[in-house]
Amino acid sequence: MKKLFAAFVFAALPALGFAAGGNVHLDKVDIDLTDKAAMQDGARTFANYCMGCHSAKFQRYERVADDLGVPHEIMLENLVFSGAKIGDHMKIGMKPDDAKVWFGAAPPDLTLVARVRGNDWLYTYLRSFYADPTRPLGANNKVFPNVGMPNVLVGLQGNQVIGCKQVQVVTDGKKQYDPLTGAPITHEACDQLTVEPNTGTLSEAEFDEKIKNLVTFLAYSANPVKLKSQRIGTYVLLYLAFFFVFAYLLKREYWKDVH
Repeated sequence: MKKLFAAFVFAALPALGFAAGGNVHLDKVDIDLTDKAAMQDGARTFANYCMGCHSAKFQRYERVADDLGVPHEIMLENLVFSGAKIGDHMKIGMKPDDAKVWFGAAPPDLTLVARVRGNDWLYTYLRSFYADPTRPLGANNKVFPNVGMPNVLVGLQGNQVIGCKQVQVVTDGKKQYDPLTGAPITHEACDQLTVEPNTGTLSEAEFDEKIKNLVTFLAYSANPVKLKSQRIGTYVLLYLAFFFVFAYLLKREYWKDVH
């Protein structure tokens, strides 16, 4: 029993390590894997902003195109920039040895990142970069402090910095309101992320939607057969419920003369 428990602990350690992100609140994101338009937009963002450094080598362009309802010729024209063929894996040209020299470590493959990190973590992380001139690449992240990655989405989001702004008071996990007027009770906090006006091409709501679509694509990539598995699981449960009726009737017939 002790050996079994130890094996379980060691098996869980990587997941616990990946889940650790400091004492940071993670924003909730609702992912809809039936929304092909969102996944198409997320795939476009991934190809244009992420695949310069990160691969998705356990996915094939053809499988993604078919699942997302994208014609092969459009996929090759708009999302494939390496000369790869439609049946190739989504690899990148950057060599791991070069990446270690440039970034200190090779950027990880992102095929399964949504299963390792979680959707909420990804959604919050991608929106939490801020300018930090003390970092080698000029950016830091509140969810992943001292991250070795540039803020590749700064052109869309704008220049985000740590600054002061009024935030609502939260006590014991509950937002506080004035008992007489019902207005939120706020205080000034100087550790908040703020985007400098007119520095990005998207509004805050548009950028949040763009990141949600990207996370939706990554969630699909991490488990392309999730919807199919859920559908088969439903059929199996219905079959078992149907079979249970006959199994119970047969059992009662066998045992009716047993006292």
